Amino acid sequence: MPVKVSVVVPVYNPGTYIEDCIASLRRQSLPHDEYEVIFVDDGSTDATPARLDEVAAEDPRIRVIHQENSGWSGKPRNVGIDAARGEFVMFVDNDDHLGDEALERMYDYGVANGADVIVGKMAGKGRGVPIELFRRNRPHASVENAPLIDSLTPHKMIRRAFLDDIGLRFPEGRRRLEDHVFIAEAYLRADNVSVLSDYVCYYHVRRDDSSNAGFQQFDPVGYFRNLREALDVVEKYTEPGAVRDRLFRRWLRVEMVERMRGRKFAKWPEEYRRSLFAEIHSVVVERFGPGVAAGLPPAQRAVAALIAANRYDDVLAFSEWEAGIGLRAVPETVAWADAALRVVLRAEFTSGGEPMRFPAEGAPADGEPPLDAAEAIAWVGADCVTRFAKASGDLMLRERSSAAHHFQPVEVVRETVEDGDRMRLTLRVTATVDPATAAGGLAPGAGLWDAFVRVRLGAWTQECRLGPAEGTSLPGAGVVGGRVVLPYWTKRGDLALDVDRAAGRLGLKGTGSATVAGGVLRASVPLYVPAETEVSVRLGSSRIVDVPAVLSPGGDGAHADLTAELPLPGLESGTWRTALCPVPGAAEPRFLVLPTLLGVRGNTARVVPPGGGQSLVRRVRRKVGRMLRALRG
Repeated sequence: MPVKVSVVVPVYNPGTYIEDCIASLRRQSLPHDEYEVIFVDDGSTDATPARLDEVAAEDPRIRVIHQENSGWSGKPRNVGIDAARGEFVMFVDNDDHLGDEALERMYDYGVANGADVIVGKMAGKGRGVPIELFRRNRPHASVENAPLIDSLTPHKMIRRAFLDDIGLRFPEGRRRLEDHVFIAEAYLRADNVSVLSDYVCYYHVRRDDSSNAGFQQFDPVGYFRNLREALDVVEKYTEPGAVRDRLFRRWLRVEMVERMRGRKFAKWPEEYRRSLFAEIHSVVVERFGPGVAAGLPPAQRAVAALIAANRYDDVLAFSEWEAGIGLRAVPETVAWADAALRVVLRAEFTSGGEPMRFPAEGAPADGEPPLDAAEAIAWVGADCVTRFAKASGDLMLRERSSAAHHFQPVEVVRETVEDGDRMRLTLRVTATVDPATAAGGLAPGAGLWDAFVRVRLGAWTQECRLGPAEGTSLPGAGVVGGRVVLPYWTKRGDLALDVDRAAGRLGLKGTGSATVAGGVLRASVPLYVPAETEVSVRLGSSRIVDVPAVLSPGGDGAHADLTAELPLPGLESGTWRTALCPVPGAAEPRFLVLPTLLGVRGNTARVVPPGGGQSLVRRVRRKVGRMLRALRG
């Protein structure tokens, strides 16, 4: 069978962090004879070489190439490309890992759309990843119609013939941003790029010791020399104009302006800050025409203008002001309705921990930004008021174990609040969380999911947790979309969802009004169901009996009416415990203990009063105790 995908992993002293990478590659759903894994060990000095040889000896899909240390990831990746036998090459770093179906899904999607490059959705575990790029699938993407340029890490699947046809390889040697140079050219020369957003393919992981290369302080001179090479690629394959300016804007925004803003800039020692500023100023005045900065949001445009004018002190003052800006999102109501969880929240920006106050009247940020920090701050604030009509708010669910995020449908109402001679700008967001589709069109997997709010207003895009609660009550669990979903507050008071995990916290001990009449068990269960839902009840005594049952919506919306026809006759006389299986068709059905005990005698059954079963046990123990004492006497 021809190899469809060759996975290339450059390796250097990852220690135990490589284990998740190895495990995920061995778990891939793509048939074992249709992919291979090539680890290129770049002169590791830890136990990794022996570990890789051990894995390769037991798994024919895995090959290991050992070489002397080259100083960076470029050469190991190139060696892997040359050794690859697959139709496509997938690049993975040794401290990251893949989703179990990543290779199969990306390959099939790429082939179906004739793509040279396939970009799979990423989740960042302690690391930033693109958000807007992965809002939806993009079968035919380009740098002109999609924010591809936001994703320049090498973690893509690329057609091997395309790489060979255009002679594309990574820059080698001890350097930075080799992936920017490589991926930028791939985007610009590919016939088609496809973006797969409905499945998390790649998990970008920050090590506990923060020793990933991207988190280390770098030499500004060497770094921006390498950045200029990426700009050279864009100049080579684009014409002067709007597209080139938009691509250049990515490097100006991410690699330069953002390094000069807020806490990012303030955290560095003064000497390093000045060195960084000097190199960035040099690139800005050398390489970027006025059209590049013109497309930035006002705050970024203000910083870019201060950089270009060599106003270090004003950049520092502006960054100190921005460091105090945050986002606060407070839930107002959380309730089940129409087979979904409706979340209403209010969000606004803060400054110094207090609600941010804006000018009573706005003014668009037209013309050139002021070259003074105080004036730039006022300029940006007035523009935010003007742009408030376009402010956006989103609710995202983020899986705690994987950091995968999914946007939920929202409606946004923008409101202004007078505050003396100024005003506050607030968003009222109503989100609909449908358990059947909340994870990118699919039901979320079992686990804990945290609610995050993302707001974009004028100059800023920020995220925060939804909370603390401030007195907002929560509904009980719901059985919806084949999932048991329990909204709850974390210890900090933030909103989270427990999906198919909770047992005791579901509150089923509050099941009440249980009766048996005509052989039918009826009870009121503290669960929300949107419609009549098939479940099952497990009866346990000397053996286990599962009985089909139905949950129907109760009158208060917070309880469901449970109905189960007992198999009478057919149950042995005695006391039977009960448990509810809310999703009988699940791959691994769960049974949740109910407080209801049934007493069966012959062809009749009754509900044992609370404590009745324990009283029976105590009576039996007392009788046995008396018999033993009589025998000893």
